[in-house]
Amino acid sequence: MQLSPRQQQIVAIVKRSGPITSRQIAEELNLTRAALRPDLAVLTMSGILEARPRVGYFLSSKPSQALVAEEIKKIKVGDVKGLPRVIRASASVYDAIVNMFIEDVGTLMVVDEEGHLEGVLSRKDLLKAAIGGGNLQKMPASVVMTRMPNIICTTPEESVLTAARKIIEHEVDALPVVRPVDGQAKKLEVIGRLTKTTITRLFVELGEGRS
Repeated sequence: MQLSPRQQQIVAIVKRSGPITSRQIAEELNLTRAALRPDLAVLTMSGILEARPRVGYFLSSKPSQALVAEEIKKIKVGDVKGLPRVIRASASVYDAIVNMFIEDVGTLMVVDEEGHLEGVLSRKDLLKAAIGGGNLQKMPASVVMTRMPNIICTTPEESVLTAARKIIEHEVDALPVVRPVDGQAKKLEVIGRLTKTTITRLFVELGEGRS
């Protein structure tokens, strides 16, 4: 979280003089308590400061790592998901290879004519098909793809932390972001993708205070 200059001043004052009351902080900054209230609310809700009646404000006892962990847990897949890269199940393996090269991605989502998830194609799947020989222009992508229900998916409501754990545990490069069609768990619409690159970018933004 990026603190404003005033919030940084408040944290410095509390660090130096805490516990300290809001009246004392306001006097030091030449502000009214009312003007200070929104900043103090942000700092306490974010876990940077703690407050106790008749005591005042003091630095949180939570370690910075815990604060970062809490921030990450709040971020949902739907907040950071990218556009899906899809290909029809009827497309050829050759088409899939060209599509993957043009889109510069490591994973393609395979969908039916209605956009429902049928499978996933990785670089490894396509490499196996190429090494195995055969006519790649006539071989359907559906022959070499990983099929449902062996696909690891995520949803917009799931936390990025949980989704990232899936990527690590199952050793995949990306997860389809899906939602059930008409409440049917077996029919999934592809609405996005979550990749290792997405998670790395989020990590950098958190580190720079931009998320």
